[in-house]
This record gives sequence, C-alpha cells and structure tokens, in this order.
Amino acid sequence: MLNHTICALATPQGSGAIAVIRLSGALTYPILHEVFKPKNNVVLADAKGYSIVFGTIHKDNELLDEVLISLFKAPYSYTGEDSVEISCHASPYIIQNILALLTQKGARIATPGEYTQRAYFNGKLDLSQAEAVADVIASESKAAHNLAMRQMKGGISDEINNLREQLINFASLVELELDFSEEDVEFADRTQLESLINTTLSTVNRLINSFTLGNAIKKGIPVTIVGAPNAGKSTLLNALLKENRAIVSDIAGTTRDTIEDEIVLNGVSYRFVDTAGIRETDDVIEKLGIDRTFESVKKAAIVLWLVDAQLFPTEEEYKSLELLLKEHLNSEQRLIPIANKTDKAGITMPAYASNFISISAKENIGLDALEKALEQSLEAMGYGNASVAISSTRHLDALTKTKESLDKVLEGMALDISGDLLAMDIRQALHYLGEITGAVSTDDLLGNIFSKFCIGK
Repeated sequence: MLNHTICALATPQGSGAIAVIRLSGALTYPILHEVFKPKNNVVLADAKGYSIVFGTIHKDNELLDEVLISLFKAPYSYTGEDSVEISCHASPYIIQNILALLTQKGARIATPGEYTQRAYFNGKLDLSQAEAVADVIASESKAAHNLAMRQMKGGISDEINNLREQLINFASLVELELDFSEEDVEFADRTQLESLINTTLSTVNRLINSFTLGNAIKKGIPVTIVGAPNAGKSTLLNALLKENRAIVSDIAGTTRDTIEDEIVLNGVSYRFVDTAGIRETDDVIEKLGIDRTFESVKKAAIVLWLVDAQLFPTEEEYKSLELLLKEHLNSEQRLIPIANKTDKAGITMPAYASNFISISAKENIGLDALEKALEQSLEAMGYGNASVAISSTRHLDALTKTKESLDKVLEGMALDISGDLLAMDIRQALHYLGEITGAVSTDDLLGNIFSKFCIGK
C-alpha cells in the first residue's frame, strides 16, 4: 500500500471559503500534469519544493476551479514522499469532482491516518510522535496543546531512546558473556548493571507517575465540588461556567446526582463536577447521590470543599469533616477549602479556618483567588514538569511492563542467576520500551493507532 498514491480532503466537510485536498505518493506530479494547468507554464515536477503555483483544474474541457498548489518534494515533506496540497473553493461539487479526477488518474482515497502512517514508515516521525499529532489536533486548551506539541517534538521519545541505548549497550555485553561461558569471562560489570537498572527504573517510575497529570491535562483536570446541602456548590459551578448549568434552590438536597461541565481557565481545561450535598439522610435517592459524591471525590485531581460561612462548623465538626474527606483522598490529590457567602453581613471567620478561601459565588466575589488556588494546586502536583508527562494509556501499559521486567533483572542479580536469564529480562524490557517509539511494532498495533486519526491526516 505504500506504493500507492493517495488523496483525501484535509479540511472539514461542508461549504466554506477554502478546502484543502492532499495528494501524496510517487504519481503525485504525473497525475497533476494531466489535470492542472499552471498560469505561468511552470512544470510542477521541476519547480522548487515549498513553493506555491497558481492555475486551474479541468475535467475534460470543463473548468472546475482556480486553485493554488503547494508543492512538497521528497524527502522534505510531511510524508517523506512527493506531495502537494490543493487549495480550492470549498464547494462540495468542486471537492467531489477534484477527488474523482485524482482517483481516475491513478490515486486512491487515503485511509484514516494514512498520511501520518507514511510519515512514520518513512522515518519522519516515531510512533509516539505520530500519536502526538492526533493529540495536537484534538487539543482544546493551551496546556493540552503544549503537552502534545512537546511530545510531537520528541520529548518522550528522547527519554525512551536514551533508556534503550544504555540498556542495549549492557545487554550486548551480557550476550557476549554467553559466547565465552565456558571460559567464565565477565564483560558486564554487575555493580554498574545494577546502578544502570536502578537509574532506568527511576526514570520509568517517574514517567508512570506522570500519567495521572498528563492524562488529566489531555482530557481536562477533574475537579469535584463537595460540601453540605445549600453550601452553594451549584451556584459556584454556574459562576465558574458563567451560565445556569445547575439548578439552584434554597431547598436542601436539590442536587441528587453529579453534574459535570468543562471550562478553560488560564489555558488549562478543568472538568468541574457538582455533587449531592453531604449530610445524614433517610432519603434512599439522596443517599445514592451522596455515594456518587464520594465516588467522584476518588476520581478527582482537585477537590473543592465548600462551607457556608453563615453556618460555619465548630472546630470539632470541621476536623471531623476534614478527616472524612481525606479518608477518600490519596497523597496525589489536592483539597481546597472554601468559605462561601462571605458577602453576608456579620460574617467572621474562625481562627482555625485561616486556610479557607473566602468567596461569594452568588456575587462573583473571590473567584480570582479560587482560580489562583487551582493554579497552585497544579504546580504542587508537578504541572511545571508536564513537558515529560505521558498521556497515553498505551505508553502507560508499556512502561508498566518495562518496570516489571527491570524488577526481575534486579531480583535475578540478587539471586546471582545466570547471564542468559538476565539477558532475557533485559531484552523483554527493551521490547516494551521499543513499543512506545515504534522500534518494535505489529500490524495490529499500527492499525489500532492510525485508525483513530481523521482521513486527510
């Protein structure tokens, strides 16, 4: 299939001002020669790459459109092949007829992700960089875009390739020992090998631990709003979203299920979840809602604990509530305590609540301080190191298996097992690391990855 010349619409379907059609492969310029007439009589095959030619496309004797052809010459193109991008008017009639012309002359319609797949096969991108292309397209916030761009530029690849290179060097020495097993020669110093495995494990563990943050940045940081009934949770959600997303009522227990919506604050996407108020109740439905509240707390990266400043709990109640919430949190999660309705007359915050952020969700007071607290929570979670965060479950699985193999190497060294068994575990670790960048791949793996791309990319 790599020998085929492919074409596809690279812009969204539907009427618009301009559409872009991509053509890539060995027959790119011969096909264009038959359907395109340049205004300045330039020969496209002889023109310089990274240049644009104006002209017309004809179907038989019918003028279809005036177009611009952007020229890319192998190997200096996205796919590594001769390729062009045809910018035409976005009439469905024009687009359909241009694609039909290209296929009649020897091209075929590209499959999803086939352009990026060719870039991978032609050495323009490794597999993790190719996956990042899809993440760049799908990014909906500055943080998600930055993370995807860093990965596309080789942020993760560089780390993985460095690990593989060091392991390959030692694996080679261990393998060499096997050829001289009868002479009891040791080429790979076991102390250095142990140090290398520990260093590699440290990097692998760091990448594994970065997944929680990387995945959250990619999909939106999950933030759960909790508190007693009528604390103002729904009002806060509406204030952050700047719309009436959740029902607000003076009646306690109005929210009986989780309500979720997404917002971008300072370039970071957050998924806010409004939950049922936490209290003792005999209402079966409300109890189910409260159970879902604690389920949402466990899934959150950040929990906003909202307290009605007019009904502030006593110090004993406060400590009891704090302990209850922390029982459902792990060390990676962040809890932000908030006192709401502080605009009311006569509000005095108790001394033990000095860490609370004072707001009025109804009057939009103090929301800037809350946004700042969210930023600080991300920094505490390692947001500043997001350039080396992983966001792919496939990468997480490969790194987890790498860790298991490296753990076996250390266990084997402690038991003084033979070099051939150590070499087997090192090779297994190399295999899993290679799966991330595509140094090791299968047709099924590649098919699964590129099938998720849009046609035209």
